[in-house]
Amino acid sequence: MVRVVGIDHLVVSVSDFAKSKSFYAPLMEFLGFDVEAEYEGMMGWANGKTLFWIAAADAQGKKHKYRKGDVGFHHYAFRLRSRKDVDALQTFLESQGATIVDPAGEYYNDYYAVFFLDPDGMKLEGMRYGERHDQTAKKRAGTKRGKAKRKVGQSAAAACPARRSSAMMSAVDQPISMMPFSAIIGLSSRHCSGATKSASPRVV
Repeated sequence: MVRVVGIDHLVVSVSDFAKSKSFYAPLMEFLGFDVEAEYEGMMGWANGKTLFWIAAADAQGKKHKYRKGDVGFHHYAFRLRSRKDVDALQTFLESQGATIVDPAGEYYNDYYAVFFLDPDGMKLEGMRYGERHDQTAKKRAGTKRGKAKRKVGQSAAAACPARRSSAMMSAVDQPISMMPFSAIIGLSSRHCSGATKSASPRVV
């Protein structure tokens, strides 16, 4: 079965190519795109994942002013890395004098976005969805790992007293001269940690 793996490119027709180029060129650079190619009345940018193009509308197309709601293009959303990127985009747009129709904010549950217009009034968007959900999931995963480590540590600590007690009990009926050194002084922390090298007895 056929599967779509991404959006290869989008081409937007514009009424004034020079004006749109002066708008899109700095915007696309700010968003991390490089110029893919430029021809007479057409220019495209790429970021390794997708391409975005603008092309001059023909004479008939230039007679009709764009209106969101007509048949055709509604709006285009750029998915950004973080909410901070959305805020940074708004700051950039303000510095460029772009028209912002809906400022950066949370418009749906964990959906953070800014909406703005290009020179023809076509609506564009910079958004980040799911950032808070992702952060919560990472915190939960970290908490689970921490609990698992503490549980392993507690189990290991509980095992040492049990081994020490067992060694002492097995030596109760033996004469002192026949008892192992560890049974007399108790298991050292080196025995509990699993070290195999015995400590040299101290000569008194």
